[in-house]
Amino acid sequence: MATDETVSFIVEREKNEKSKEILKEVYASLKEKGYNPINQIVGYILSGDPTYITSHNGARNLIRQVERDELLEKMVKEYIEDNK
Repeated sequence: MATDETVSFIVEREKNEKSKEILKEVYASLKEKGYNPINQIVGYILSGDPTYITSHNGARNLIRQVERDELLEKMVKEYIEDNK
C-alpha cells in the first residue's frame, strides 16, 4: 500500500558522535604536545583562530570539520544535561 506521507530521516546522533570523536582526538593531540587542551580549545572557539590547535596528528584539520558554534552548543548542552 503506497502512502503520501514523508518519512523523516535524522542523522543528528551520527553527527554528534563524529563531533565528539574529533574533539577527543584534538584534545589528545594537544595534551601529547604539552598544551593545556581546555585553554587551547576555548581559545579556538572564542577567536576562530586555528593556530590555537596544534597541527600534530592532523588535529587542526580535524577541528575545522566541526563548526565552532556547533561545538559550543554541544558542550553547553552536555554540561547542562550532566548537571540537572
